[in-house]
Amino acid sequence: MQNSKTKLEIPKEVREVSQTLTEAGFENYLVGGCVRDLLLGRVPKDWDITTRATPEEIVALFPHTFYENEFGTVGVVNDDAKDETHKTIEVTPFRLESDYSDFRHPDEVKWGKTLEDDLSRRDFTMNAVALRLNNQDTRDKKQPEIIDPYGGIQDIEKKTIRTVGKPEIRFGEDALRMLRALRFSSELGFVIEHDTQKAIEENAELLSHVSKERIRDEFEKIVMSDAPAFALESAARLDLLKYISPELEKGIGVEQNKAHAYTVWEHLLRSLEHAAKKNFPLHVRLSALFHDIAKPHTRRWQNNQWTFYGHEVVGARITKRILEDLRFPKEIIEKVVKLVRWHMFFSDTEEISLSAVRRMVRNVTPELIWDLINVRTADRIGTGRPKETPYRLRKYKSMIEQVMRDPISVRQLMIDGKHIMSITRTGPGPHVGYILEILLSEVLEDPKLNDKSLLEKRVQELHNLKPTELAKLGKEARQKNEGEEEKEEEKIKEKYKVS
Repeated sequence: MQNSKTKLEIPKEVREVSQTLTEAGFENYLVGGCVRDLLLGRVPKDWDITTRATPEEIVALFPHTFYENEFGTVGVVNDDAKDETHKTIEVTPFRLESDYSDFRHPDEVKWGKTLEDDLSRRDFTMNAVALRLNNQDTRDKKQPEIIDPYGGIQDIEKKTIRTVGKPEIRFGEDALRMLRALRFSSELGFVIEHDTQKAIEENAELLSHVSKERIRDEFEKIVMSDAPAFALESAARLDLLKYISPELEKGIGVEQNKAHAYTVWEHLLRSLEHAAKKNFPLHVRLSALFHDIAKPHTRRWQNNQWTFYGHEVVGARITKRILEDLRFPKEIIEKVVKLVRWHMFFSDTEEISLSAVRRMVRNVTPELIWDLINVRTADRIGTGRPKETPYRLRKYKSMIEQVMRDPISVRQLMIDGKHIMSITRTGPGPHVGYILEILLSEVLEDPKLNDKSLLEKRVQELHNLKPTELAKLGKEARQKNEGEEEKEEEKIKEKYKVS
């Protein structure tokens, strides 16, 4: 934490907004997360000022603002700011809030008269510290005055998360604060104070009243923090995990085979932790967390060991439901589902063929193939194994490099459907699709066959087959192109009642 002699670096743009308010006669303070981050020596992501001015009075003072909410927050825009974090500074009147009948938003928002009014409604003591800037001259070197009525600085020094006032009241006002406490613990490395933890556990059910979008926002920030496993383990212990997804709870205590040193839940957390350590993007981190989500559903005791046959197929569909329920964007859902579905690609490199690797690249897409490798690496580390890139994984990477320029889809064949109809002197029909699938299957086996003259000759040969025989070969080729694992997918989906 910054000591009293350390200068708090506050951008010129922020000081100028504060000075404008002061010169107009409006008391104002920096407040909230930006103050906490300044005291911790971190660079704030957002800048918030609270003031005695009303929204209308704030808007009248600045040439570029936007005010599109019911909570009084006015965005002051500085088009000349070089840093994007200084472009918009949020200015909000002192607030007094009423009851929270929906456990998330105040039923009524009233403007307060003092800073104390505003700080008393905030969530945690570390976010209830304010700074009064010396506004008479933006070049003034004096330190701002610190206002700390709730012991926030002491809690920051002790790395403690504590509510302002009674925790049950704060969580009754806004149930999302319980998840925010966990998120702050993972982002800042702070510990949640005992009474605050107890209140979270006793009031966990209130989170059922919070929208999935808001829960997703906090969950995503937890996943993208430096220590997501700590927060999610705390969520399980404090009975909050079910409100993110009940499916995550099902892996707690579920033992695996000797190859795994941990339960399913512990393995998923360790896999996610490795993904966070490597600073992987959101879709890879989510895939690391969910890749074995279906193991509790598919676990069977066979031949003196646990088996999890088809868990990747079932897991892809469970993951899709979870992410849709949490209202994640479609693009993220599609990526995560694909990575979960194919995370079991790894096999004996002495037996695997380049054509199988081409089919894997085709299934996952070239854009995601390296993300799949990263998920597999996180999976491996999550089992308790020390090596990140064993020989087999390195060999697989080299095979991927080898096939990345090879054709993997019908669009990359040297002839297309129109060309096939020209050669066979036929119109559109299923026979065109069958021929394309057969050609692709053969090119996946040997890329050298992707030659226009060779393909034209092969088209004529296939056209001379009986329609029933062509259809049979075409369907077999399509199934093979999608991967050998696809042969069992429908059977697995039926067995575990997933669509």
